[in-house]
Amino acid sequence: MRYLKRIGIRLLLAVVVLWGAATLAFIALQLTAGDPALAILGGPDARPTQEVLDQVRLEYGLNDPVLLQYVHYMGRLVQGDLGQSYVLRIPVLTAITEQVGATTQLALTAAVLAVVVSVSLALLTAHRAPWLRSLFSGTEVVVASTPTFVIGFALLIVFAFTIPLFPIGGNNGPLALVLPAATLALAVIGTLTQVLRNELEDVLEQPFILTARTRGLSDAAVRIKHALRHALIPTVTMSGFLVATLLGGSVITETLFARQGVGALLLNAVYAKDIPLVLGVVILSAGVYVVVNLVVDLLYTAIDPRLVTS
Repeated sequence: MRYLKRIGIRLLLAVVVLWGAATLAFIALQLTAGDPALAILGGPDARPTQEVLDQVRLEYGLNDPVLLQYVHYMGRLVQGDLGQSYVLRIPVLTAITEQVGATTQLALTAAVLAVVVSVSLALLTAHRAPWLRSLFSGTEVVVASTPTFVIGFALLIVFAFTIPLFPIGGNNGPLALVLPAATLALAVIGTLTQVLRNELEDVLEQPFILTARTRGLSDAAVRIKHALRHALIPTVTMSGFLVATLLGGSVITETLFARQGVGALLLNAVYAKDIPLVLGVVILSAGVYVVVNLVVDLLYTAIDPRLVTS
């Protein structure tokens, strides 16, 4: 019963998050400069007459009060209608669907890389020599505090221009995925590793670890089989941070590496003031974030069932 109640509360919060994301994005777009009617007609280069602009504003309800526009939009959203892109002239859902595969591929590759590297570094450096721990910890702080675009530029200079091992950009083949995925992964590896290492060091000081060692288990076995499992809960909590970072970083990364994807789609839509498309991408991102956090909450139970009764 408590488990179902917990899930119900999470679902209710998910609805609130989605509503908040849609509302904040709508307000932000209303405050930005630019004329949506002009965007619908093809931008300033189209040079439409004032009569044509007035007709478009009337057709799309752009002359209505902002509150009425918001009510109409939320009404369509509840019905599952994200509207039609002003610039692309296709349904928003279709535009996102065409690009979501490339972004998903990039984000999943970066997430797997970040988790594997973070877990490996934490296991290798937890409770080791102070100089070794300090070396890795200092490097992680530097990487975590470096903006994503700076990391991307550095990787391009070293591995695309100086040592041409990988393509400069694009979506052609696995090699073109390496540098963008590494850029996104490095943005979260530093923070993720430090959290996991701190938890591992706390666990390694617990009495049951000493008991495991007295049974003749090797240091690697103790760390992987016993300590790692107990350190996973705070690390799983970081999954929300991981997803948020990957979604936000995809905009910069896809632009920097000239990749197709939802991030690049969003950036172009913002420049063109394509309100339906921007709102659609924002809602999609919020939905992914909500789903991941719900899955993380369910994973808590698998890792430690006692959390359900707490």
